[in-house]
Amino acid sequence: MTAERKRPSKGKGASKGLVVVYTGEGKGKTTAAFGLALRAIGRGWKVLMVQFTKMGEWPPGEPMGEIAGARRLEPDFKVVSTGIGFVNIFGDPYTFDEHRAAAQKGLELAREAMRSGEWDLIILDEILGAVSQNQIDLEQVLHYLKAKPRTLDLCLTGHDAKKEFIDKLLEVTDLATEMVKLKHPFDTGRQARKGIDY
Repeated sequence: MTAERKRPSKGKGASKGLVVVYTGEGKGKTTAAFGLALRAIGRGWKVLMVQFTKMGEWPPGEPMGEIAGARRLEPDFKVVSTGIGFVNIFGDPYTFDEHRAAAQKGLELAREAMRSGEWDLIILDEILGAVSQNQIDLEQVLHYLKAKPRTLDLCLTGHDAKKEFIDKLLEVTDLATEMVKLKHPFDTGRQARKGIDY
């Protein structure tokens, strides 16, 4: 027997949504965002994750573990990968303009989702990396944050964010966490593992 699930109140008097940021060079930003999504779904929320710079597969043709896991939680949790692959590594066949166009398409998808009122939490995974790679402009992100509906919760993740970018982001952020690498298997030449890294 399962408990009846109710969506959070979005009417008058509903809580103001938060802006949450997970950044830094340490592992765990996307993992933390998935944990946040799981907690929200457990409270009856609908969650959308838009992934920038990621194509949702690794190796190509095989869904990443988190994508396969998220599919088990549909329709309460939807993940849309808008990237077209790794930028300038692993034999990247795309031009910068193609990568930027994919990121801009992802940002427009996120804007439409924000306006729809369908989602309680929207996660913009690796959007900070997309900014650092000039696929998305910082001003676009700041405008997006300022335009969010009052009760919508947002989460942004990514690395390679410059200090001046983070400083501007902190002005409109409610919670920000920096992941710091203390040790990583890559340091000793160990490769990424299914189920842990992807």
